Amino acid sequence: MDYTPVMQRIGIYLLVMLAVSLFIYISIRFIQSFSTERMEKGQRTRERFSSENGIGRFIDNIRLRQLQISAGILAAGILTGALLFCQVYNPLALLLCAAVAFAAAFQAPKIYFLRKVKARAKEFEAGILDLSLGLTNALRSGQALPQAIEAFARRCDGPMKEELMIVIREYRLGLELSESLQRMYDRIPCEDLQLLIVSIKLTTQSGGSLADVIQKISQTIRARTEFHQKLAALTAQGRFEALAMSLAPLAAFVLLLLVNSELMLPLLTSMIGWCAISAMLTLEIIGYLVIRKIVDIKV
Repeated sequence: MDYTPVMQRIGIYLLVMLAVSLFIYISIRFIQSFSTERMEKGQRTRERFSSENGIGRFIDNIRLRQLQISAGILAAGILTGALLFCQVYNPLALLLCAAVAFAAAFQAPKIYFLRKVKARAKEFEAGILDLSLGLTNALRSGQALPQAIEAFARRCDGPMKEELMIVIREYRLGLELSESLQRMYDRIPCEDLQLLIVSIKLTTQSGGSLADVIQKISQTIRARTEFHQKLAALTAQGRFEALAMSLAPLAAFVLLLLVNSELMLPLLTSMIGWCAISAMLTLEIIGYLVIRKIVDIKV
């Protein structure tokens, strides 16, 4: 059997992929330099972006935008090369797939950092019960509220330590403690934290035993935490089913393409096939969102 035509075809595709990769690299470098100069002139970078969605704690706006553009160009180039390797030469199909890949990869870095922000908020929320219990013990031992917050901040770690140290620093600079706590809630919105802050404000204004009030709030927070944990355990199966049902058609398509490529190639090389793929993706996304909406119970 003569393998020369096959080797020539593979060599041509490798050269095309090399050229596409070189073009992507040059485009990314050019766009990064252009976007850096433009965004440094027109934006105030970190603080404003951090106040909007919290991503500024991990990456500034300029670097995030550069990462988004780079990821979009890279994904579009890789998908275009893969389609050319699968003998898809329809310009409309190539342009449409490249646009979809660019849009999806463009949002991927932002979604990644938003997940990091969400994970940090969850870690902070998990420590609020310990915070309330620590404040209760410190207040019963005779410490004032600022000293109790500082003592607990020195014992804990993670996001809770970072936020409480910011509160103590602002308090030492002359800001009211209630206002500093409210600013912490603005950075990390949390219902349990809001409940604790409101109880502290009302007790300090109207008088009474702050330790007893915080102890009762701790019992409420503990009950809410147990309820959320049970709810997450009950809805875990639904979230897994949403992911499994959404990925099943894609896994079946890849498996059939590897087993019998001649049977599946018309789906990629004809307009009817692309319409079927578009309809399938639309229905899969709608189904996934519907299932996630069902299992996402707001309390």
